[in-house]
Amino acid sequence: MTKFAGMVGFASGQTEDEGRPGIVEVTYVDHPMRGDLLRASKTEQEGNEKLDTLVLSNRISVMGDKYSYSNFMSIAYVIWMGQKWKVASVEVQKPRLILTLGGVWNG
Repeated sequence: MTKFAGMVGFASGQTEDEGRPGIVEVTYVDHPMRGDLLRASKTEQEGNEKLDTLVLSNRISVMGDKYSYSNFMSIAYVIWMGQKWKVASVEVQKPRLILTLGGVWNG
């Protein structure tokens, strides 16, 4: 089984853009986590664009800690292979969190 060691992005709050009053941006904090890559697969979705959209169905099992259990509903992305990927779902199976990745993170 392939090991995973990387950053998981949690939404941590909101800030108002000082240069653009009324524009609120979500802030994120990267949290280091370790675990196992359970499944690695990709799909290309056809769309109206010239290039197909790459979507992963990878599942990563990470060891949870107090912070991640308290904030699992705020997990937004995982940095994997040098790219940020959206977290499509989070499943709590103590002592682990199972993260299913989706498309490329554009946040």
